[in-house]
Parts: sequence; C-alpha cells; structure tokens
Amino acid sequence: MRAARPEDADGVARVHVRSWQAAYRGILADEYLDGLRPEDRAARYTFGSTDPDVPSTIVAAEDGVICGFATTGPSSDTPGRGELFALYVDPDAWGTGVGRRLIADARAHLHGAGFTEAALWVLDGNDRAERFYRIDGWRPDGRRRRDEIWGVTVDEAGWIRALP
Repeated sequence: MRAARPEDADGVARVHVRSWQAAYRGILADEYLDGLRPEDRAARYTFGSTDPDVPSTIVAAEDGVICGFATTGPSSDTPGRGELFALYVDPDAWGTGVGRRLIADARAHLHGAGFTEAALWVLDGNDRAERFYRIDGWRPDGRRRRDEIWGVTVDEAGWIRALP
C-alpha cells in the first residue's frame, strides 16, 4: 500500500469503474453502469495533497498495476469523526485479501490523523459490502441519506466503527 500519486489517476479510475460495474449490477441501472468510462473519473481525482482537511487515497498494486484503493479524511457530516469515503477493489482481485489490507491501512491512517471513530456509507442493496464491513467490525448506526454520486441518485445507510 502506498499513497496515491497524480499519475495513478487512470489506474484508480479503471478500478473504480470496473468495481462499480460488477458490485452495483442489479442495484443501479445497467445502462448507467455500461456507460461509465474511466477517463471521465480520472480527470476528477486530486491525488497528492498534503492538506489534512482534503481526503487522501491509498492504492494497492500488484506487479505495478493498481488493483484497489481507499480514500479517507475528515467526516463530511460529523465533526471530529473520520470517514472512509471509498474502498474499491478490481473484481479480478476480489477474495485475495486486497480489500482487507486496504481497509486496515485506511483505519490506521484515520487513527494516525487523531480520529477515534470512523464512518462510511453503504449503498442500499450492496450485501457484499455489508458482509465485508461487518467482518471488519463496522456496524449500521441508523443514519440514512439520499445522495448524488457520479451523476446517479442513490440511497445509503451509515455505518460506524471505533478506531483503530
């Protein structure tokens, strides 16, 4: 695991799109998922900032190819709490331990930044993610929201976990 660099944008975007297309199939419209393009996402990433108030991203790479990433930072809705904004693994690497290593590093990063608790949001219907987060000690906290992410409106449930 290492900090994402600006030149990682294409690799992260490829993982981001492939994981959405696999994980959210049957949850989001096929037409939407089929229309996702890595180049549209890559242009929006801002890696390499040293500002502690800006989310930071770590990447997992195998043989120089990015196979997963996690983005963390201060909570978007609860002051004093950290947040796991994103954790995605390329579908070809599901079940290999990449996700477990990423989430452990993401929690350690948040704890190192002084947070004692972290939150995340899980898309309704994403049972695979819910199982993964439960195994890692996360629990639903009763928060709900409707949000627009990458041009699509989604319903999500809030989860929390004590750190580290």
